Amino acid sequence: MADLRKKNRLILQHWQLYLLLVFPLVNLIIFKYLPILGLQMAFKDFRVSKGLWGSPWVGLKHFRNFFVSPSFWAIIGNTIIISLYSIIASFPLAIMLAIGMNELSSVFARKTVQFFTYAPYFISTVVLVSMMMQLFDPRIGLLMKLLKTLGYSGDNIFGSPTAFRHLYVWSGIWQQTGYNAIMYLAALSAIDIQLYDAAKVDGCSKWQRIWHIDLPGIQPTIIILLILNMGYIMSVGFEKVYLMQNPMNLGTSEIIATYVYRVGLINSNFGFSTAVGFFNSVVNLILMLSVNKVAQKVGETSLW
Repeated sequence: MADLRKKNRLILQHWQLYLLLVFPLVNLIIFKYLPILGLQMAFKDFRVSKGLWGSPWVGLKHFRNFFVSPSFWAIIGNTIIISLYSIIASFPLAIMLAIGMNELSSVFARKTVQFFTYAPYFISTVVLVSMMMQLFDPRIGLLMKLLKTLGYSGDNIFGSPTAFRHLYVWSGIWQQTGYNAIMYLAALSAIDIQLYDAAKVDGCSKWQRIWHIDLPGIQPTIIILLILNMGYIMSVGFEKVYLMQNPMNLGTSEIIATYVYRVGLINSNFGFSTAVGFFNSVVNLILMLSVNKVAQKVGETSLW
């Protein structure tokens, strides 16, 4: 009882700090928990006139319609391919960039490289896609002219289904690698400097120090980020894909996010789009839990 009174007295003494918690908690409830009620639309034939509670239940009808849809496998395949392509291509580059900057002895050189690799992260997606359209313009695009001198025979690279994935992934790598490298730089800075001194005394080369000190030192960070990325493997960003999408590359650019937008908002089939989004979230959760479990057993590092 005395401990309870002591805790209450401490809360009253520091009520300003607890008051600060109210705003994030309200934000969390309003924007994260209350929308969960909207998942009912996945199991209802939702009509705006009848509202969420008045619309009739249809069970798993929307899920069945999605699974038997002719475009089901194409949409799932495009989403997984783009996401895996992004993870496989971007993960090693961010690690190599971080290790490379960590090895630079000049502080000025390190800051310069970090600035030029980090700056593209602040470019908005709309501006980035506009830049790409200008650079790959069939008539005046600088990069398009360069590609033609190297033997590219196509006219409109943005209309090429095979080029879409490469444009999406490598433009994203250019924009985000510098930002992703910061997390690895932070992990590298936490490595005990005495390990490097001992390695130098033992005659280890720079590559040996990277392999035996740097990589093991940032291994937990690599695993955690990989688990988090696997949790979003079915959630390829909507905005950039939609801006790059056109009727000519639709075969490889149609993903779950753009499909939900077209079906849910443009065609006003809210129940069907909610079912697709719900399916997408469940798959992401299963993937994240599976990768987390594997990482826990193999490397003894996990989210929980």
